[in-house]
Amino acid sequence: MKVFTHVSEETEMTTKRRKRHTPEQIVRKLRDADAMLNAGKDQAAVLQALEVSEATYLRWRNQYGGMKAEEAKRLKQLEDENRRLKELVAEKELDIKMLKHIAVFAVSERRACQVTDQPRSSQRYQPQSRDDEAALVKRMRELAAARPRFGYRRIAVLLRREDWEASNTRVLRLWRREGLKVPQKRRKKRYLGDSSQACHIQRAEHKDHVWCWDFVFDRTEAGSPLKWLSIVDEYTRECLALKVDRSITSEDVIDSLAELFAMRGVPGAIRSDNGPEFVAGAIRRWLKQVDVETHYVAPGSPWENGYAESFHSRLRDEFLEMEMFESLAAARKLTTAWRKDYNDVRPHSSLGYATPSEFATRCAASVPKSISATLVNFASHIDIECNEWPGHLEREIDFVFRCRPTREFLALNRFQVSHFNGANRPDRFRF
Repeated sequence: MKVFTHVSEETEMTTKRRKRHTPEQIVRKLRDADAMLNAGKDQAAVLQALEVSEATYLRWRNQYGGMKAEEAKRLKQLEDENRRLKELVAEKELDIKMLKHIAVFAVSERRACQVTDQPRSSQRYQPQSRDDEAALVKRMRELAAARPRFGYRRIAVLLRREDWEASNTRVLRLWRREGLKVPQKRRKKRYLGDSSQACHIQRAEHKDHVWCWDFVFDRTEAGSPLKWLSIVDEYTRECLALKVDRSITSEDVIDSLAELFAMRGVPGAIRSDNGPEFVAGAIRRWLKQVDVETHYVAPGSPWENGYAESFHSRLRDEFLEMEMFESLAAARKLTTAWRKDYNDVRPHSSLGYATPSEFATRCAASVPKSISATLVNFASHIDIECNEWPGHLEREIDFVFRCRPTREFLALNRFQVSHFNGANRPDRFRF
């Protein structure tokens, strides 16, 4: 008897653990697996996080590899639409057959109701409204306007107190007919950021250290809305992604990040405002899963996400205000061309008028830690003359000036250059 109980409990637990995944869920789990593998996790940890076996993971990979979540969602929508069409066609054919039989065989109403399984009382029923219904509806609407947070049950109680014949079912029928409903309460917006996460405090120190993202909006010639998602590397100023669509949800944002992680690697942190797409639980859980920090700026402080705002000002001034978008397809084509021009052709003033791609190639390797330590030690001296420099320090500072933009170097190390000599070497640094 004990053995039987143990087997039953084990079978029940196994049955409870089994779960049938939809194609959309499978594609999202494969996307999460790719992101975790790109973040450096081994396959065993990834399978444990996904709660699937290796055989299931390989089967999913062979069946759904390379498919996006939106494609799986569209496939599911097509399957549902196909099923509904089949049901409608079947019902239509049944109605046509019934009408043909009734029209050909001039049968009586009794016989027709018997074939169609329709009660004769329902066939002959004529709705009749009560004499007091107009006055009851008028009074019900007055009470609903006076008490907008009351539902039909409380309104029915108030009507019965005034000696109206108002049962719950009658009030519900009239309530729905008049289109009345209780307004839903607005959820309080979640604010997760503070000023300590601002771009001038938590600065990017090397390539792919901190990314920033935000949304910008525009419309087509016909007035249809367009929404752009921009992702920018704060250190190199590269526009890593510029996606345009009618609407962009948190799942679309995760898909874009997963593609970037696969091509470029996983950043150290991502900075954003408190928009609903960015503070969504799905995005925060997904970024935590791949060990990416989230830097949320303070509410109502767009300047703390300054790199994204600066990029959007250039995007608005040089692209959105200059182009007319006939359709979504045209907007996508023009956006791709402008992003390539921004990264590869357009000179960037904060990079010494180099292009973001050129600067990223020049500074692919981050500055060694020994140089930073030397500069910090050097910064502790005020007003040091050039002839007092050690030779290795001079070479290191020259290396930093060639690899970093001048403004970035000064902001990071708190130096101010008074003037340069002919050898492109600062004669004097001071705080």
